[in-house]
Amino acid sequence: MVDLEIICVGNELLIGKVLNTNSHWLAKQATILAVNVKRVTVIQDTVDEIAQTVCEALERKPQFIITTGGLGPTFDDKTLEGIAKALDRKLEVNQNALEMVKEKSEQYARKRGLPAKIELTKPRVKMATIPAGAEPVNNPDGTAPGVMVNHQGTVLFALPGVPSEMEAIFCETIAPMLRLASGNLVFCEKSLFADDIAESTLAPLIDKTMINNKGVYIKSHPMAKENRPHIELHLTITVNKEDNPDDMLNRAVVELSELIRESGGKPILENSAVK
Repeated sequence: MVDLEIICVGNELLIGKVLNTNSHWLAKQATILAVNVKRVTVIQDTVDEIAQTVCEALERKPQFIITTGGLGPTFDDKTLEGIAKALDRKLEVNQNALEMVKEKSEQYARKRGLPAKIELTKPRVKMATIPAGAEPVNNPDGTAPGVMVNHQGTVLFALPGVPSEMEAIFCETIAPMLRLASGNLVFCEKSLFADDIAESTLAPLIDKTMINNKGVYIKSHPMAKENRPHIELHLTITVNKEDNPDDMLNRAVVELSELIRESGGKPILENSAVK
C-alpha cells in the first residue's frame, strides 16, 4: 500500500483563525485513490519547525509527503526554506519557476486591466526560489508554483495554502501520480446505520464482523436522533480490484446487520457509496 503524510504549515491553523479544510480535502482525495494517509501534522510557520517535521516524516519513509501553506511572497512564507534545511540543500532561483511567476503575474494584470509589464520584485522572485534540485509545479489557479522534490525514494510536494490553488495542483499533477502508484488497489466504503442499540452493545458485534471479514475496517459514529440511539457504522476496505471489494463489503454488511437484529437493534442500509 502507498503511504502518504500531510504537513500543514501555518500559525493561523494553530490559533483557530482558519479552519484546516486542506487536510480534510487532501485526506479524502488520497483515500479515494487507495492511498494510505498515515499522518496529518499541523505546525507553526518557522524554519526550524518545518525542517524538523519534514525530517521526521522522511525518516518514516512514506512514498509521498504533501505540505500545504507557506509558498507566498510574504515574510512568514517559510516552507521552502524549511524544506531546504531538512534536505540540506541550498535555496536558489529556479528559472522555470521564475517564468511561471512572471507569466501568472502578467495574466493577473491583464484580467484586471492593469499594465501587462511586470517587474520581478523581490517578493515575486521569492516565490521562484526553491531548494536546489527541486522542480516547480504548475499552479493553474494562482501565482506561486508548487514544488516537487524526490529524496531517497520519497516524493515531497509543497503546495500553496489557498484551497483553490492547492486543489488545482493536486488534481492536475499529484492525483495521477498517486493513482499510478496505488496500481490495482481500490478503496470502497459503505454506511450501515443502527437504531435502538447502544454503542457498547455494538462493540463486540463490530469486532466479530471484522475478524470474520479480513481487511474490512468498521468505525462507529454515534449520532443524535430524537434522543434514541442512532449510530452510523462506516465500513471501508482497500484491496486489489480483482478481489471484488464491493462483494467483500456486502458480506460484512449482511453479517453485521444480522448480528444487530439478533441483539435487538434495527439495521438500516442507506447512503452507501462505493468508489
